[in-house]
Amino acid sequence: MDFPAKLQLSQAPTPLQPLDRLSALVGGPRIWVKRDDLTGAIEGGNKIRKLEYVLAKAINEGYDTVITCGGVQSNHCRATAALTARLGLSCHLILRGEQPQQADSNNLLDQILGASIDYYPAKQYFAELAQLFDHKVEEYRLAGQRAYCIPTGASDAIGLWGYIDASRELKADFAEHNINPEHIICATGSGGTQAGLTLGAELFDLNTKVWGVNVCDDEQYFHDKVIEDIQDWKQQYGHTIDISSIIPRTLDGYVGPGYGLADDEVIDAINMLARLEGIVLDPVYTGKALYAMLEELKKGRFAGSTDIVFVHTGGALGLFPFKDRLQARASLLVN
Repeated sequence: MDFPAKLQLSQAPTPLQPLDRLSALVGGPRIWVKRDDLTGAIEGGNKIRKLEYVLAKAINEGYDTVITCGGVQSNHCRATAALTARLGLSCHLILRGEQPQQADSNNLLDQILGASIDYYPAKQYFAELAQLFDHKVEEYRLAGQRAYCIPTGASDAIGLWGYIDASRELKADFAEHNINPEHIICATGSGGTQAGLTLGAELFDLNTKVWGVNVCDDEQYFHDKVIEDIQDWKQQYGHTIDISSIIPRTLDGYVGPGYGLADDEVIDAINMLARLEGIVLDPVYTGKALYAMLEELKKGRFAGSTDIVFVHTGGALGLFPFKDRLQARASLLVN
């Protein structure tokens, strides 16, 4: 299978590790974790896999500036800022939300890494995002620069290659450990990781079901988004795979109070895994995905399975805006 041009930026392949203490605690199938939190330090997590392909395309087509978008604490924006600095590209971020009085976590790193940043209220951001991109592209053109636009989460046809590639890596992982996991679970926010794994599972005959745990929107949105991204990928790259039988799967009902917010149960799941396995998740994405997986195990969705894989997509910097609640809930575990 021919892959497009890629920059070797990540620390891949990442390990696939068993979570034996967690598995013993909850019962049922053996739980494994794909450690994509280890793809890099500041630029790590799942975003770097997509950006290896996206930024290769931008550079090969002669762009010197990258514009992308996300929330104030966006992991994708932080990863983009880090990688563009590493590659000598200019970076402009269109961020949703008010500018913090005191920057921290991802937003602090955006600034340290030298990204130019504009902040917009959520209502304006959602209503005018396309125009905001167009305005910035023109602004950079007048300054003599060529700006390449990356959508939310780098989740588009070129970005899908990141987790198609990760699926190839998982196939090798499964062979190394002599396992055939029946299910793969990941957090899904912009849909690109879920779409890439769903497509990759078909392309590499993983014989597994891929489940996205939506941290925003709902099951129907992600069904449509995954199908749309896969269709765009097939059209753009001319692959002959029959995608009519591909079924996007989403574990809905775990958004909680909303995107970027978390119930106490999610906070408790993060604290529990950290103490059991020494692995840290975040309350926005991976913590919700873990909690959803554990709840679905209790409900019997994965009954009869031998092995399941949890994809750790990174984002530990997302812990810090929740530090007071994490500390308070952790103290309850001690007492």
